[in-house]
Amino acid sequence: MTTTLILRAIWAVSAVGLTVLVLLHSPKGDGLGALGGQAQLFTSTKSAETTLNRVTWTLTVLFMGLTVIISAGWLEQGIS
Repeated sequence: MTTTLILRAIWAVSAVGLTVLVLLHSPKGDGLGALGGQAQLFTSTKSAETTLNRVTWTLTVLFMGLTVIISAGWLEQGIS
């Protein structure tokens, strides 16, 4: 497997994960509390929202960074 293929796979997984996480956010501030028992995994709803926000931002940075690297073609420059 090449580095480009591995990074593209990570990029695709981060895109799907980011989509799912964004859909979990509630526009009314309910967040994970609207899902029923899911918020019971955390100590409080606020803790669940904080964790959800951190994971979302982490995946956002990963996705955007990989988007720049893959689209710029920096990995293929050494190949002629």
